[in-house]
Amino acid sequence: MNRSIKITPPSLDPLAPVADTTVETIFFEPSDWVPNNRDLPVLVYRRAILAEGEMAPKFETRFRQNGWQGIWRNGVFDYQHYHTGAHEVLGIAGGRARLLIGGPDGTELSVNAGDCLILPAGTGHKRIDASRDFLVVGAYPPGQDADIRTGPANQAQIDTIANLPLPKTDPVEGADGPLLRAWSRRRA
Repeated sequence: MNRSIKITPPSLDPLAPVADTTVETIFFEPSDWVPNNRDLPVLVYRRAILAEGEMAPKFETRFRQNGWQGIWRNGVFDYQHYHTGAHEVLGIAGGRARLLIGGPDGTELSVNAGDCLILPAGTGHKRIDASRDFLVVGAYPPGQDADIRTGPANQAQIDTIANLPLPKTDPVEGADGPLLRAWSRRRA
């Protein structure tokens, strides 16, 4: 079930999303050895932040303002992996890349500077290729720590993924962001 909604920024704040920000939701079933998250969709924010100037500090400020922590800068690993102990936000702060989201049988996504992905715990992800200037700013909800899993999840890990607390804020848009609507109800 895929769905896109158009977001209109509430202000002219330079860190506010640009007027043509869209949010896509993508659900993933388990894929080979990657558990994914059957209840929570991946959110893909296109043009979450205006792609101009140095973008990493903009993403860091946005994530910090919205209560997300463990902020880091790097890229996306070139091998399939997932996290059982944390949901993760990936702000594309430079360049472009093709990512495989949702495990070996997942979906290839092209991302560009200004885009942002929110991956629920359990979601497989890897870099297929990227420009030399590809840069990601990542973060996690408070109290969550990202482990790196590269093999099948056992039942305890699947239970951890299913019971991990939902974030209290959207890392991009705060207390009223699309994450809170998309993740407010679990699928039946």
